[in-house]
Amino acid sequence: MGWVHSESPCLDWDIAQVRRLAERLGYRLVWGPETSWIPLADQVRAADADVVIAPSTEHFDFLALNSVMAVADVETVNPRLSFARWATGGQPDR
Repeated sequence: MGWVHSESPCLDWDIAQVRRLAERLGYRLVWGPETSWIPLADQVRAADADVVIAPSTEHFDFLALNSVMAVADVETVNPRLSFARWATGGQPDR
């Protein structure tokens, strides 16, 4: 799922960067609604997305990034970073 903050000063450039990274990583890109009051993590869950691709971490607030990482991986264009989703489930059997 592509994510660009709607108030980005370089909206078209950021969208193009997200598209290029998605293509390079082999993902089929989908976008959420342009304006929505639904939290990003819920949009990701509804889209059944495995990853959220954004221009940078500046396009998320801390709580949104934390919530998204509970349901999907996060990839950023610049700096080029990968964040794995949080592990779920109980403690491993010993």
